[in-house]
Formats: sequence, C-alpha cells, structure tokens
Amino acid sequence: MGLFILRRVGVMLLTALCLTFIVFVMTNLYPNLEKLAKSEGNFRMTDIEVATWLSNNGYRSPLDEQMLADYRANKITLEEASAQVNSGFDARIFRNYAEWIGVYPGWTGVNRDGIARGRCILPGADPAEAPTFCGILQGKWGWSTVAKAPVAEALGTRIGNTGFLMLCVMLLMVPSALIVGVLAGMREGSALDRSLSTFSITTTATPEYVSGVLFIAIFTSSAVGLKWFKGTATSAMDNATFENFFLPVLTIALYGMGYIARMTRASMAEVMTAQYIRTARLKGVSFGNIVMKHALRNALIAPFTVIMLQFPWLLNGVVIVETLFQYKGVGWELVRAAGNNDIEMLLAISVVSVFVVLVTQLISDIGYVYLNPRISVT
Repeated sequence: MGLFILRRVGVMLLTALCLTFIVFVMTNLYPNLEKLAKSEGNFRMTDIEVATWLSNNGYRSPLDEQMLADYRANKITLEEASAQVNSGFDARIFRNYAEWIGVYPGWTGVNRDGIARGRCILPGADPAEAPTFCGILQGKWGWSTVAKAPVAEALGTRIGNTGFLMLCVMLLMVPSALIVGVLAGMREGSALDRSLSTFSITTTATPEYVSGVLFIAIFTSSAVGLKWFKGTATSAMDNATFENFFLPVLTIALYGMGYIARMTRASMAEVMTAQYIRTARLKGVSFGNIVMKHALRNALIAPFTVIMLQFPWLLNGVVIVETLFQYKGVGWELVRAAGNNDIEMLLAISVVSVFVVLVTQLISDIGYVYLNPRISVT
C-alpha cells in the first residue's frame, strides 16, 4: 500500500505541474498581458508603453528589454519595435513559471522614478527585506490587482466560504442520494423504482443555472407569493441561516444527487440479484436484514468512488451558484478575477482546484481498495 501511495503521489505532482503550467501559459498570453497593462495603466497606451509596463513589472524577457533600449536610443523605429513586442516568449514563460513556483529568483528592477520593483517586493515593503524566492513553494501567491492585497489573504476568506458551502451540500446530497438509490434498487422495476429513477434523471438533467433561477422565482418572488427564502446569500457569509443559505445548497445538491442515486440504484439492483442474497432469502432471513446486513455494504462500494468525484464536479456548480446568489466564495472570486484579468488570483484558484481534484482522486483510489477486498495492491 505504501508503494502504491508513493506512486500515486508522484503521478499527482507531475499532473499538477503539467496542469498549472498549461494554465500559466494561457493566462500569460500576450493579449491577456496587454489587457492587464492597459487596465492597470491607461487604455490608450501604445504598444511601446505596454511593453514598457510589462517589462517594469517582470512580464517581459531580456530580449524585450533590449528592444525597448534600442527604441529609446533611436536605433530602431516604432514599427520595428512594435513588431518585436512579443519576442522571447518561450524564454520568458519558462522563467516566469519557475519564479511563480518558487524555484527561480524573483525578478527585480527599478522603474523610471527610481523606485525598486520586484516580484518579491510587495507594495509599501522595504526592498532590502524582500526574500530572493517568493513563489508557491514559499507560500507567496502574488499580489491581486483587483483586491489590492496579497492573493493568499484575499483568497483565504473565499476558500472558507466555499468550504462551508460544499460541506453543507455534501451533508444534504450524499445521505439523500444514498437513500433514494437504495430504495429504488431494493425492488428493481417496481413503481417506487420508476418514480425515484425519474426524479434522479430529472435532477441530473437540470443544470444549476436553471434550477437556481426557478428556485429564486418560486420561493423568493412576491409574484408567486412564496417568500420563504432570500434570493441572495450575501448575508450568509457572516451569519448563515436556513432562510438565506438553503437555496444555494439545494441548487448544487440536486444536480449531484441524481447521479449518485442512479449509481447507487444500479449497484444495489445488481447486488440484490447475487447468489448469496438468494441463499439468504431461501434461509428465511427477513428482507430488512438482507438489505442492511448483506446487500448495503457491497452496494456502496461503487457509489463511494462517485461520491469522491463529486468534489471536482462541485467546483463547476460553485462558480454558477455563487455568482447567481452573490455568495462571495472561490467561484465568485474566479468570475471577478477573470472579468478583471487578475492573473495572480486566477493562477491561485487554479492551484486550489487542481489540489482538490487530485487529493479527492487519491482518497477515492485508497478508499476503493479498502472497501473492495478483491482488489490487491502490490
């Protein structure tokens, strides 16, 4: 088992590096960097001014810095300088990725006002006290251009809000889905089975943005008359109550509930036709004891993997629901960062998402081995 876990951890680290590098490359494409420069500076900036801003903030390569120096010395024309704006992309992206990870010294420089700048020099901090390395490995997530604060500080509160939301979702979704699946699978083909299966398919086929809007229209609108809940969950960040927090929890839980219930139903129906279940029936064991003592444990092996895989899928629902109900968690922050080109925040959220996906898959693999004695790990 120890060797199996080490192999899985090694694959996880390699996968994390590949995924974060892909996200890093996509967020650091020149159009995104140009938008960032103009949003932080002036939307009327020329190509040279954009390249100067990017160079002063560590986004450009030495080739670009040499190009700017040649332009200022009148060695090349404006057209020639603009044509070289995106030079040295490969060298820059690998260097900046290494800086972001924390295995390469952070960039440093001095702007036109003579003020020391650098990746490891936060606004208002003493440059002499800045560390040499300041990446993810050192716990330095960068500076959020939207929140005007360190990314770790701004994202920490959002992770707490989303974590509480996902906990409430799992507490509602998992028991409900298991009960529905077990009840449907106990008597395959019965009226109860068909009714619960129809319910499960309906919930899975209805995306969160549809069910969320319907819940808001039905349960919060004065036009219908059922003002049972609040249409926004903003107040739930400080004081979560049944009134202001149930709708977003229900919206996410319903979507995942149907899939877990269908998997549980299929597994339960298969177990109920097994030979040892028939033998127990012939011996006169009551139906309740057959279900609880013999069938249920084996039927839950497959749904366990599905339940663990719900965590990555919940991240998609969180983005939609948090935006819809104005609940300021990771999903809400992701939408805001994407809309305002907050590169450091986008990268940090990608790391959190990759971590959640890989860790839940590792737990799923280990748990499945323990639950199913037919699987041996060497």
